[in-house]
Amino acid sequence: MQEPLLLAELKPGRPHQFDWKSSCETWSVAFSPDGSWFAWSQGHCIVKLIPWPLEEQFIPKGFEAKSRSSKSDSKGRGSPKEKTLDCGQIVWGLAFSPWPSPPSRKLWARHHPQVPDVSCLILATGLNDGQIKIWEVQTGLLLLNLSGHQDVVRDLSFTPSGSLILVSASRDKTLRIWDLNKHGKQIQVLSGHLQWVYCCSISPDCSMLCSAAGEKSVFLWSMRSYTLIRKLEGHQSSVVSCDFSPDSALLVTASYDTNVIMWDPYTGERLRSLHHTQLDPPMDDSDVHISSLRSVCFSPEGLYLATVADDRLLRIWALELKTPIAFAPMTNGLCCTFFPHGGVIATGTRDGHVQFWTAPRVLSSLKHLCRKALRSFLTTYQVLALPIPKKMKEFLTYRTF
Repeated sequence: MQEPLLLAELKPGRPHQFDWKSSCETWSVAFSPDGSWFAWSQGHCIVKLIPWPLEEQFIPKGFEAKSRSSKSDSKGRGSPKEKTLDCGQIVWGLAFSPWPSPPSRKLWARHHPQVPDVSCLILATGLNDGQIKIWEVQTGLLLLNLSGHQDVVRDLSFTPSGSLILVSASRDKTLRIWDLNKHGKQIQVLSGHLQWVYCCSISPDCSMLCSAAGEKSVFLWSMRSYTLIRKLEGHQSSVVSCDFSPDSALLVTASYDTNVIMWDPYTGERLRSLHHTQLDPPMDDSDVHISSLRSVCFSPEGLYLATVADDRLLRIWALELKTPIAFAPMTNGLCCTFFPHGGVIATGTRDGHVQFWTAPRVLSSLKHLCRKALRSFLTTYQVLALPIPKKMKEFLTYRTF
């Protein structure tokens, strides 16, 4: 396939009062689930909320048709404006609520009576001091401030169902569950990790929560009982990133050991490993972590993965292959995420930049669409119990591709 092409790059205008280098990183980037907004933690305590698609001046000629979604109703509503959120602390984690969120008058009426009783999109920001700030995207208003964590809030994840349950992962070695429909009430603390928790991901069917800390094992929790289901053992170094497939049937984890492991979250079985070998060998062996992974994510249709590693490469992987199908050179990458409608990958860097890359556009096969539909509501055990041929079971459980 064609190598990913750089569509656009956004660079922060440095505030003059801030000149320290250590707080300029883009630790997190996120698209809203409906694809209408992009959130960029640009460093120096600032989050930019950017309407998507990008303004014409950011995108080279020839890419407008591919990257710009057609929204016939956007003109009638008036174009949304870019917003700057000053969080007052270094921003580590970002998460949009599902769109549209159910009406939850209690949440905003208490703080902003002028906000109408309609569904609205919100953004959660995880901060350096352990606070979580909740913002209304359309207005840029601060709605809530959630306190409880004792250290950096490294990652955030909303339940995809729209229930406004938020999970936070922190360097205080805990995960916390918040109910934003109840004024941000903390409803559970999940303990058990012995190191900083780097990443949390909720399965699209809202049944499971995966958490990755600076440990070799990954924890799987029940989102119904908030209890530990199992630990996944297989990595040789700290696991730093995790993501579920769109049908909840697969879980991928990325580690400093240079490997991505693909798991069956229902059985705990290790299905495949993707090893990040260097394209060019180093001149010496002084940097043993040159291929350490930073981030992994699934594409929206579930047929591709993207990974960012310290060897300055963005890699695209096809689910059925053990070697990357495409590479793109990027310096100091920290995070990556797919546009929810496909075709674009956003990456954040240690320098505070965001880069947008072309991603594979694919028409899913009927076989894959059927598998995805079935696996969205059937566990691995339920598939194995079906009175169907063995080969079909193997395909449906991703044992064969």
